[in-house]
Amino acid sequence: MAIFLSPQAARLGAVLVPLLCCGVMVHADETVQSPIVQESRVLVVAIDGTGQYRSIQEAIDHAASGDTIRIRAGEYPEDVTIHSKHRLRLVGDGADKVKILGRNRVGSFHVGKWPYGATEVEISGLTIQEHGGLAMGIFNGRALVLREVRINGMLFGQQVQEVRIEQCVIGGSETTGVQLADSQVLLVGNFIHDNDHGVTVAGKSDVRLERNVIARSLFEGVVVTDSAHAVLLNNTIVKNGGGVAFLGTSRSDVSGNIVGMNKVGFVVGATSTANISYNAVSNSEGNYLRAGSPNVPAPELKADSDLTVDPRFVDPSHDDFRLRSDTPLTKVGGFAYLGALAPIDGSP
Repeated sequence: MAIFLSPQAARLGAVLVPLLCCGVMVHADETVQSPIVQESRVLVVAIDGTGQYRSIQEAIDHAASGDTIRIRAGEYPEDVTIHSKHRLRLVGDGADKVKILGRNRVGSFHVGKWPYGATEVEISGLTIQEHGGLAMGIFNGRALVLREVRINGMLFGQQVQEVRIEQCVIGGSETTGVQLADSQVLLVGNFIHDNDHGVTVAGKSDVRLERNVIARSLFEGVVVTDSAHAVLLNNTIVKNGGGVAFLGTSRSDVSGNIVGMNKVGFVVGATSTANISYNAVSNSEGNYLRAGSPNVPAPELKADSDLTVDPRFVDPSHDDFRLRSDTPLTKVGGFAYLGALAPIDGSP
């Protein structure tokens, strides 16, 4: 038998059926309330007591999704950890004014913590000091941004996704400036300097390096190893023990870079793949080598589009790696210029 409902009953049924299916019983005279949405807040940290918190960690522990933590000038002798947080911003007064020193732990600053992660976290305007051999560790997180941060020591990332590191200064590590394992990371516009190795990309990482200056590494500026994939686009890799080494079964695409003033340029392992094009190379002990003990010169690795020329930097002795107006590295292979930094204006 067909059952006919009045319009009023039909409307009530449209409300009750989904609620009953979810195991929720509501009486017809009850009003369904919208959830309360908490407004984002600004939490102020000041070590001199003029903010809401003296401790960065205390502010993080009390922060909710969408909050911004403002860190006033000062040196903070504490270990900082962000985990199980979503949509959080830490904004310091500037890398020259805010310094996180660490205290008891290896690494002054951790984002993510096994088995907990962190998502959509942005950190800017502060310095992180090495403690116990590590400055900063990022683990098991997604959508993390580091912008205008100075890292004195190693930055280590493992199993992180959608990470963006931009306009940071990273240096002074006795091992590696940036070491990445099984991670998806973009490094853009950074100055990475005075480390044993500049950047190491390992495991199953997928990493893009674009418009970075990597200088004065004791060994290689960049190492891509294991089964990692890397894209090196428009970087300036200079004054290192070696330029770039491709090892293991790694796969890399390398275009538009300046690899010069190193002992060697590119070192390619027997089982790695490097697609090399439109780079400028000028190194003292060889530009292209096959990995071995010792490495073996391999001029056949040179791409027809590569240039073996002096880049004509403005003042490399003082780390001014901008190109002079008379550089031969403009309008090459569709690139406005090779390397990380634009040529200076040649007008009087």
